[in-house]
Amino acid sequence: MRRNGLSDGQWELIKDLLPGREGHGGGKAADNRLFIEAVLYRHRADIPWRDLPVRFGDWKNAASLV
Repeated sequence: MRRNGLSDGQWELIKDLLPGREGHGGGKAADNRLFIEAVLYRHRADIPWRDLPVRFGDWKNAASLV
């Protein structure tokens, strides 16, 4: 786990509450955990979407999911 990332225990608590999960109708999310970690990172760092580190992928894709 990265220093500011979700622990496995935290992820287990919220993963079934998110849209786009396996077995649910509608579109499927590519990686809900990565998206949640990007949102948390952005909030903690108080930065705009375009300043997200590349480890979160293309900022335009992450920002369009909000």
